[in-house]
This record gives sequence, structure tokens and C-alpha cells, in this order.
Amino acid sequence: MDTEFTFNSRRSPVVCLHGCVATSQPLASTVGLDILKRGGNAADAAVAIAAALAVTEPCSTGLGGDAFCLFYSADTGEIQGINGRWKPLCYSCYTCSCRTHIQAFLCVRSGRTACAQTLDFMESRGYSTESPPSVFDALNVTVPGAAACWCDTKELFGSQKLSLQEILSGAVELAELGFPVAEVTAHHWADNVAALRDAGKKLGDDLLIDGHAPKSGEVFKNPALARTLKELGEHGKPGFYQGRVAKAIVDVISKDGGVMTLDDLRSHNSEVTTPISTEYKSTRLWELPPNSQGLVALLLLNILENFPQLRATGHNSSDYIHVFVEAVRLAQTDGLCYLGDPAHTSIPLETLLDKSYSSQRAQLIIMDRAMEQTKPGPITASDTVYFCIIDSHGNACSFVNSTYMGFGTGLVPDGCGFSLQNRGANFSLHRGHINCIAGGKRSYHTIIPALLTDSVTKSQKPQQLLAALGVMGGFMQPQGHVQVLLNMMEFGMNPQQALDAPRVFVQYDQKSGQWFVNLEEGIEQEVAEELRRRGHKVNWPVTGHQRSQFGRGQIITVGDWWNPSATQASRLPRVLWAGSDPRADGCALGY
Repeated sequence: MDTEFTFNSRRSPVVCLHGCVATSQPLASTVGLDILKRGGNAADAAVAIAAALAVTEPCSTGLGGDAFCLFYSADTGEIQGINGRWKPLCYSCYTCSCRTHIQAFLCVRSGRTACAQTLDFMESRGYSTESPPSVFDALNVTVPGAAACWCDTKELFGSQKLSLQEILSGAVELAELGFPVAEVTAHHWADNVAALRDAGKKLGDDLLIDGHAPKSGEVFKNPALARTLKELGEHGKPGFYQGRVAKAIVDVISKDGGVMTLDDLRSHNSEVTTPISTEYKSTRLWELPPNSQGLVALLLLNILENFPQLRATGHNSSDYIHVFVEAVRLAQTDGLCYLGDPAHTSIPLETLLDKSYSSQRAQLIIMDRAMEQTKPGPITASDTVYFCIIDSHGNACSFVNSTYMGFGTGLVPDGCGFSLQNRGANFSLHRGHINCIAGGKRSYHTIIPALLTDSVTKSQKPQQLLAALGVMGGFMQPQGHVQVLLNMMEFGMNPQQALDAPRVFVQYDQKSGQWFVNLEEGIEQEVAEELRRRGHKVNWPVTGHQRSQFGRGQIITVGDWWNPSATQASRLPRVLWAGSDPRADGCALGY
């Protein structure tokens, strides 16, 4: 039974010196570590892992989705951003291997809607705010950004010692020779196939064995995906956004009523951008800028900074969770109000991230009762993979790849071996809404990798990397980032302990108009009862595979800065410490 499936963990953190990877799948971790041992850097390993996960966890990720990447360069510690335009910050850097203008980056590849998919078009099809298309509808397919992100991550940040073909070879081998499907993955694979079937949809045969989802331990092969990966390795972005694969994408979308064209795929691009950050107790958390919900994580951390007594209340105590829940409600409401595609709207980032703004928001929190109801926008679930890498030079890559909800739409382009995302389900059909659908627009995006550095100013030494971290899981992600970060910073947990600890998920139910507080098994019953007394609607305990709603995270830290008993003299700054979430199949590996 589902409730009998436990995620108890007594893993030690992985400790190593020369390089480390942490992913949700052991075979993917092995592929990434192999790239590091062959002379590749963190960016090369990230692309190899992303491809391996596309093979081994197609119910969460793949070439039909989007990918976001934060890259830190140990040379200078500077952080700049690239939101995916074909040309980088300096064209010569892209073509002659110069790295003087490329230090540490945010590489974002989130696809846009088809140009023809305007609000007027949607209304002409009979869709409205009250009656949107099914989440599995072809109209929810946005241009897949993952392939472009993989290529640009390798070209802009990679070691240049390995070709894209060499980097993708591990994933190609897994797809051609097959692999045994892991236990948690098999559960989600079957669940998502069933969800599609219940909605009258059928997943493409490339991702099934004789019409069914593979069982745990069953060997699965995907020769169609192996072919696609080979073409991407040989031809780069044109191998995906033009030619056979592009035509297959357009064909399957068109047959299901979508309007994406070859021009939509061919013109896929993004722009130079800068990560956003906030300071918290001598550290700085870096997140993706809008259209991503990274802002929500920073708003949440800023609000919680106004409650210095949190540590004294005890980890996962009723006071601790009450303040956290109320802060999430405030941060998420702001995010859903202000977050959209910055190319289509003005976003007041400076005001929102000002400490005085969060101080004012924090004053709305009352300790003995829940706030009055707030009303944010639509919220849905998500399937994603998160992983991180730190190499022997100190470079780091924090990476998220996602098809959004399980297999996304479930549409599989003929002979390609991957499904197409349904990220467009996050658009609003309310005219004038900041996230209202428009042709060539990006939706509110949930996937967010993160980096943690010290909080030095520009006049001081370059900022030093403290951690690469992330927790996948749709709207859980900013909540997960902050929970595992506070586990380390406030309660002295090592990376594995920080991921093992029971989590909280604050969720808005659009149908009932209510907020729910989901408490994972391991949080005390007395805490749940006290939260109910304060007016929270509590689901407790959340057990078994339902614990997937709390996300699946990975952490690698540089040194043991989280250890409260370590003195400055006894700290081990060169040692890498890593943890991998017990709610997934994965592991951290180092050398």
C-alpha cells in the first residue's frame, strides 16, 4: 500500500575534495561524475546529467520541457545572467573561447507560446477564465527550451575539452542499452500514465512497454530518444529546432489542435539577464528573476528575517510553522500578483526586495491566529528534476529541467522519444492579468535553481560560493529552498539532514478558495492540533508517495559553514559536503 512506503533516511552526507554531483537518479549521478573525471567541468557535467535524467525520468523531465541553469565561476565569483538569446554577453566570447566577459551566469531557457496563440484566439475557441482548456491540451505546449539550454550551457560555461556528442554519450548509452527503472520513478511513471488516461489522453508508445508504464526494476529502452540525442550532439540547436525533430513537434501539436509552427521553434531565443538576490545573516541567496518564481523565495526569506526568535521556538514547532506558513502566504500572493514576463509588463523588483517592504508585510502576521483569507491566482502541481554539481576548480552548476506536470501534455513527437510540456497551463485567460496569455509570451514559471554565496560587497574580495541547492516541486520550490536553507543556517543541520527533515507545503486550493497546510509525517500531532486551533486548515500526516508534494532536493556545500560547533580555525573550507533527498531515487557522488 502507498502508506506503507516510507522515506526514512539515515544517510551520512557525502564528503569529498575534487568534485561532487547530487541528482535524483543514481545512474545520472554516475554519468555526471564520469564527465568530471574525464576533464569536464560543472557545466559539462550538468548537461550530461540533464540528458541522463531525460532518459531515466521522462515522467518529470526531458527535451520537451524547459531548463534553467545557474552557473558560478570560481575565477571571479561574479554573477551575471543570460536568458537565452543566441548571442551571449560578448559575441567574441562565444566564438573564440574567451571567458573574460563570462564569469558566473544564469542561463535560462523558458519557451514562449506560439505567436498565433493570443487571448483573442483562445476566446474564439470558446475558452475563458471560467472554462480554460484541459491541462493536457496541445494549446498548453510552449516552445521547449531545454535543448537550447543544454547547448548554450556547454558552449558558454563548459570546459571546451569535451564535445557535445561526448557529453551526451552517457545518456545515449542508457537509452540504447536500457536501464532498470527505479522505485520512486516507476510509481510516478504509472501515476502520470493513469492521469493522462483518465483525461482521455494516451501517452506515446516511445515511453511505454507494450502499452503500460514500466515497473520498478523493469529494463526500459528508448531508441527514439537515443536518435534524437545523437542528432542534438552532432548538429547542436539546429538539430532540434529545425529539421526532423522540429517537424515532428509541429505535426503532433497540430494533430491535437495546437497552432505552433516551425517558425515558432526556429525563432526560439532568450535575453541577457541578471540573477536577483537577498542577504540573510551574512549570506546571499541567488535566484532566477521573473518570469520565474525565484522572487517568491527571496520575499519569503526577507519576511522571515523579521522573526529572529524562530530558532528559539524549535525546529518544526507550532510557532515556527505558523510564522513560516503565514510568510509563504504573503510571499506567494505577491508573486502571483506581480510575476509575469518582463518583456510584457513592468515588475517592481526593487520595491518588492526592499527590506522595509518585507518588514511591513511581516507586521501582518499575528502569532495566535491565521490571517484573513487572501486570493492569489491559479495553482497547479508540477514534476521536475533538480541537480547540482561542483567541480575541482570550484565552479558550480545549479540546474532544473522540467516538463511541468508529469509527462506534460503527454504528446510524443513521432520517433523522438520525449513528451511535450504543458507549461502554458500557468497562463491566465483573464484580460489585463499580469500573466494573461499572449502570442510569443512566457508564462509564470515555477522552476528555480539556487546558489548561496557570502554577502561581501563589490569593494571587498570576490564573493565565495557556499552552496548549490534546490528543491523541485512546482509551487513548493521557493518554500523548499527556504526550509532546507533554514535547516542549515538556523538549526545547524548538514546537507543530508537538511533534506531528510520533515517539510511543510502551503497550498492554495482554487476551487474552495482556501489555503491548506500540508504537514509531512514526522511532524508532531500536537503541532498539527495547535495550528488548527489558530485557524489553519491542516492535512496531517502526509505519508507514503504523497510525500512527493514536498519536493525532491539536492545540496552541495563548500565547507561546513552550517556547523555551529566548528570554530573558524577548525572549519574545512575545501571539503565538499553533499546530500540527496530521500523522497527520490537518487544519491550524491564525489571523488
